[in-house]
Amino acid sequence: MNILRKAILLCAVCLVPLNYNLAGEGGVKRRGSLSFGWASESIVPNKPVAIGGQYHTRISGDVHDPITVTALAIETRDAQGVIDQGVWVSCDLSGIRRKTVKNIRNLVTKSLPDLDVMKIVISATHTHTAPAITDADETDLHPYDFAGSWAYRIPADQQNIMRPREYLDFLERQIAAAVVRAWKSRQPGQFSSVLSHAAIARNRRAVYFDGTTRLYGDTKDPNFSHTEGTSDDSVDALFFWRDGQIVGIALALYCPSQEVEGELYLSADFWSDARLLLRERFSAGLFVLPVTGASGDQSPHIQVGKSSEADMLKRRKLSYRQEIARRIVHAVEDVAGVARESSRAEVWFDHRVEHFQLPVWKVSEQRFAEASAIFNAGKDKFDRLTSPDYINWRVSRTMMARYELQKTEPYYRAEIHALRFDDLAIVTNPFELYTDYGLRMKARSPAAQTSVVQLTADCSAYLATERAVQGGGYSGRIDDGVVGPEGGRVLVEETSRLLKDMWTPRN
Repeated sequence: MNILRKAILLCAVCLVPLNYNLAGEGGVKRRGSLSFGWASESIVPNKPVAIGGQYHTRISGDVHDPITVTALAIETRDAQGVIDQGVWVSCDLSGIRRKTVKNIRNLVTKSLPDLDVMKIVISATHTHTAPAITDADETDLHPYDFAGSWAYRIPADQQNIMRPREYLDFLERQIAAAVVRAWKSRQPGQFSSVLSHAAIARNRRAVYFDGTTRLYGDTKDPNFSHTEGTSDDSVDALFFWRDGQIVGIALALYCPSQEVEGELYLSADFWSDARLLLRERFSAGLFVLPVTGASGDQSPHIQVGKSSEADMLKRRKLSYRQEIARRIVHAVEDVAGVARESSRAEVWFDHRVEHFQLPVWKVSEQRFAEASAIFNAGKDKFDRLTSPDYINWRVSRTMMARYELQKTEPYYRAEIHALRFDDLAIVTNPFELYTDYGLRMKARSPAAQTSVVQLTADCSAYLATERAVQGGGYSGRIDDGVVGPEGGRVLVEETSRLLKDMWTPRN
């Protein structure tokens, strides 16, 4: 415990409190009239692309369903002027990289001088059927950019393929366009937040009697003991209204969008089905902005009771994607009446941006030696390595670079957003954050309702818990995360501090 306290104190000293606020005098917040705007843009490429999210290269065929970005612009004002503002963009992608966020902000600055671009939040739904976001030819990869290890080789005999770098240029322009259109379309309206529930997420780490853990491990194995952790079935719903009609809904679901993760087509996964059903239920022009809550150890894949679930799908005549969408819509319908009754035009809106300095997960000398051996064995023949071996070769190269960098840069700088809507808190992080951390933040939050959103502003991979590291297996190894359990505890402490500050009355 003394070591933990020292780490937290040290990181508190290193914390860079870049607090971008537009509050009134002395930083004192006040209630204001709400204005908001929505926009959506397609991010479907016009050529086949490499698909991200697996160890092997997949080249896209058909577009099964649209992949899009959806932007929500928010601002509050009173007689004194602007109180606060922000734009949230949700992307049907596996992740979003820091350099991509920087480029988008630069594009938006030219068009929107009245928007503080640091208050643009960009998040990913973590679909595994979207274009890859790293180009194998990149030469400026930062060792703490986890996505840099996950580049795919484009087959030399396939000429009509859009390279990832070309796709990223297109993606950045489309996201910037969505931000600009949403911001320029803001008009007065009402807001309400409610809590619902849907049983979708399942812990995907199977623990065995020998203490080992395997991702998607066989639960029929006689040595299977239990799943490693719990799931969060919360659905945090934000409704936006005009003239008594729902204009858009933002939904935080504590499960990544990866039911059809291994396919060879482009797809928004179950969020595509959910959007269709929500529009059928409410209005054809409804905007739906999905975000992924803390769920680094979760997936929608059924771990126990597969046969009974399959039987129900057959009887309902639904795919599992459609079943998940059905549950999402039921969760929204269940609270829509409550949301309507509590909608208001005057809102306490506070949006803060800080950068937390989190201790990186240190690469040991042993891991460095192992990585060096793998790298040296493959460096002269990496074009002949199998796809999994090629990714492992790239990961080993990253481990070597991290080993050297951690001597001079022992911290990962995480961009964190905290938003207050009356008594709703939304906090972000750039990780595939294990559910336990999200629950700790919720438990300590002073807000009546707290939403912990992952995969924003960067793609820094898994942030595993102590028990995950002890059990091992994919997502619990140092190869799979820039920050480890020590940094996870600091993240919880600093997020709790930030929320406490936002809920502390000021004169």
